[in-house]
Amino acid sequence: MENLKNKISLITGGNSGIGYEMKTQGATVIITGRRAAAIEKAAKELDVTAIVADQGNISAIEDLARQVKEQFGRIDILFINAGIIGVSTIEQATETLFDEVMTVNFKGAYFTLSKFIPLLKDGASVVFLSSNTASSNNIASSIYSSSKAALNSVMRIAALELAPRRIRVNAVSPGPTETEILNKMGLDEAALKTIKASVSSKIPLNQMGTAEDVAKMVAYFCSDAAGFITGAEIIMDGGMSLA
Repeated sequence: MENLKNKISLITGGNSGIGYEMKTQGATVIITGRRAAAIEKAAKELDVTAIVADQGNISAIEDLARQVKEQFGRIDILFINAGIIGVSTIEQATETLFDEVMTVNFKGAYFTLSKFIPLLKDGASVVFLSSNTASSNNIASSIYSSSKAALNSVMRIAALELAPRRIRVNAVSPGPTETEILNKMGLDEAALKTIKASVSSKIPLNQMGTAEDVAKMVAYFCSDAAGFITGAEIIMDGGMSLA
């Protein structure tokens, strides 16, 4: 399948299976990340272009936009994927944690969209990586959940603002997803299996999602098949939000 053939795609925080999935559907892919070694390693494995950029730094976002314009001219797909997790009860929350999460997840994502709007081709697709926590109420998730709820609000307004140019803006909101973070926790196989089983037991489909699941939905939003969809949020959590 090459649903994204001849399209240029920019993925922030792209050192994951998502970049690979976009590549296999025919897109020319640019991935970004804060750590040069990690992003360059991923780019080599995925056979895509890497540009070092910190989504939490507005000047870095502006530099990224300049580099993409110089090298590629315009883009067809913008997947705002970079984000961080912060956990704390409201009572114990610190200003530092609040600022870190909001700076990357909301402010950085907001200005990534803002700075790249001039580079989006008419008819382009923008996708935000949100989270099912944006519409759920979990203890110690107030900062993270608020950052994602704010993104969903921006997504809907952007969909209206960019509609005259036929630019579609949508969001994908995963639930628990298997990522490399689990493998980097230093746990043995038995411990990892226990954690995954515990999380899966809270999901009606009794399994965690994968990066490939998310990537396929992003690719769908960016394809012609979703040409009449904008301002939509797809929750991918195996029915967790229904339980």
